[in-house]
Amino acid sequence: MMTAAQDQVDFSLYVRPAADGAVTMDLAMADVDCAACLDDIEGAMKACAGVLTARLNLTTQRLRLVWVPEQIDAGRLIAALARAGYRAYPFEQGRVEFEEQARTQWLLKCLAVAGFAAMNIMLLSVSVWSGKATDMSPETRDFFHWLSALIALPAAAYAGQPFFRSALAGLRAKKLNMDVPISLGILLALGMSVVETALHGEEAYFDSAVMLLLFLLAGRTLDQAMRRRTRAAAGNLAALKGETAQRVSEDGALVAIPVGALQAGDRILVRPGDRVPADGFVISGASEIDASLITGETLRQPVSTGTRIYAGAMNFDGALTVEVTAAGEGTLLDEVARLVEKAGEARSRYMRLADRAARVYAPVVHVAAAATLVFWLLAGAGAHHAIIIAISVLIITCPCALALAVPAVQVVASGHLFRAGIYLNAADALERLAEVDTIVFDKTGTLTLPDPHVTNASCLPPDLLALAARLAQSSRHPLAAAVARSAPHARPLDGAEEVAGSGVRALVDGVEIRLGSSDFCDIVGVARTSAADVSLIHVRYGSRTACIEIRQSLRPDARATVETLRAKGYDIRILSGDRQESVAPLAAELGVTMARGGVSPAQKIAAIETLRAQGRKVLMVGDGLNDAPALAAAHASLSPITAADLAQAQADAVFLGDALAPVAQALDIATQARALMRQNLGVAVVYNLLAVPLAILGHVTPLIAAAAMSGSSIIVTLNALRLRGAQKTQPAEPLRRPARVTLATREGHL
Repeated sequence: MMTAAQDQVDFSLYVRPAADGAVTMDLAMADVDCAACLDDIEGAMKACAGVLTARLNLTTQRLRLVWVPEQIDAGRLIAALARAGYRAYPFEQGRVEFEEQARTQWLLKCLAVAGFAAMNIMLLSVSVWSGKATDMSPETRDFFHWLSALIALPAAAYAGQPFFRSALAGLRAKKLNMDVPISLGILLALGMSVVETALHGEEAYFDSAVMLLLFLLAGRTLDQAMRRRTRAAAGNLAALKGETAQRVSEDGALVAIPVGALQAGDRILVRPGDRVPADGFVISGASEIDASLITGETLRQPVSTGTRIYAGAMNFDGALTVEVTAAGEGTLLDEVARLVEKAGEARSRYMRLADRAARVYAPVVHVAAAATLVFWLLAGAGAHHAIIIAISVLIITCPCALALAVPAVQVVASGHLFRAGIYLNAADALERLAEVDTIVFDKTGTLTLPDPHVTNASCLPPDLLALAARLAQSSRHPLAAAVARSAPHARPLDGAEEVAGSGVRALVDGVEIRLGSSDFCDIVGVARTSAADVSLIHVRYGSRTACIEIRQSLRPDARATVETLRAKGYDIRILSGDRQESVAPLAAELGVTMARGGVSPAQKIAAIETLRAQGRKVLMVGDGLNDAPALAAAHASLSPITAADLAQAQADAVFLGDALAPVAQALDIATQARALMRQNLGVAVVYNLLAVPLAILGHVTPLIAAAAMSGSSIIVTLNALRLRGAQKTQPAEPLRRPARVTLATREGHL
């Protein structure tokens, strides 16, 4: 049923338009703990007419719905969730964090109560066990049993709520989740113990029931802590933009507005100590910012007029006036957040396998326990003995370890990738990355940085280059931007005028200065450079002229990264659309022998298909529109965050910053994660193969069953955490930054 709190919420206020006339809404789901819950919720939503998409992220507990408003409304969807036994409320980051903290505290309280009760009951049980050897009187034994009951019953009633509530919600929805056999085992053990104590029996299982709760709560609290850590890392992205921005109106006045109200073209003031609320270009002011989220560089970066900055960067020294180019959900920060969210929603092949097994396993648990009870009764065992064995089977066969085997590894791996600036874009990316044996790199924007720079500055008159840099501030052409970066703190020239396709001009002290093509600058007879990897731009100031050479830089750690990958056994190749004359020197610098230039998108796909026919598992690393088909065709793919939107959409993961090292890090983490997934699935399978027959044969008590079942869950969780230790103990010798290498991409003019 819908709660009173839900009745008071108008969910229609949280509905947003989506593509093709559909609408979407994000909901926060309460008390979602396992893969079975995920399938129940998504299944309940997809069964509703008009629902196009229902995706639940177990890590953030966010349910994203997309539906046709003409066929169903938000209220009916919430009612459908309530009928399935789940509570939902609008997804608001602050409320989600509050609910998350409250749930963590509640689990810790339950754990503390179970631990306190278990210690005291165990002391009484030890006394009873010792009394068997010292002729303890039946009256004393009964007294200790009643004392145990006095502690166990209220403690279980409180500490067992996380399982009892979930089981009850599942039964109301006519479904068997994994908490049903747990709750049934606890209640049967307690009930049997009370009956035995009332009948003056020698055995009671209060200690087993409470210890079971203690083990289960320890595993669930650990899982909650892992998920909360990952949620916190992803959730912090939303806080990096702040809530308000200072917009500069046409008359120069400052108006405080919500960040969500910013639009492209707005001008905003970013004061020292503020975070940049939107992507844009600095149009006045100079300062230093912390842009480590984007560049991966922890040192402060100088910014001035013409510098591009991104939402989330922290401004330190001076006030900046920024012209917004992307705001709201269009910023790079929001794109990163969407990638993190998408990775959390995705399920790999291993996870889907574990989900299916866990979903089928729940009813099998009850059938096995019931069959065991009937078997022992038919075999002539007493009702007490048969019920105790059935309880042990019910407890020991709970598929908690199987359900946690893969998600636990994915949570830890996603956290490592996130901290390394790598964001998954596909469900089974980790598994496919782990299978790679051949890496194909694009050149421009992948092995090289996306932004070119001036390489012959030392050969140019400093004052003429400085004027050219100031003039270049008034143009958005890539070559002009490269000239502007040669003097990042320069102030743009007043009255500059850009002539489309030719260049930009202005007057300085009554003398015209021009920057652009040789024709635009009226320069004739200029000697062309013989280097195929150089782009030229010209400047004329009065009678003075100069030719500025523009090249692209190799990524600072490209050589070290390629050497590291080659040392690990990967076959490294380069396929580029640039001319062979541009590709050859770069390949020689990196020591790559298999390098081809002038390759079309179709030829890239053909090359990848040839490698696949040879049994190779190819990783494609590229950034351009022409790389998108190859990224889709490869076994796995990576793109830098600066890649074209289509390339990012086809890539299995994207990475931030100027370094190429994330490619090697992604492969390392994926390889270790796949190994841990297999180990965890193996642990779960071996546990069931060994434990279930022993329980059915009556060799396992409820206490041992509780310890074994919870122990298997804790083992797979702790095994997943080994990935964190493995990453911390990576080789102490980091990838070295080689001397700056300049290799250009193309030739062109303004």
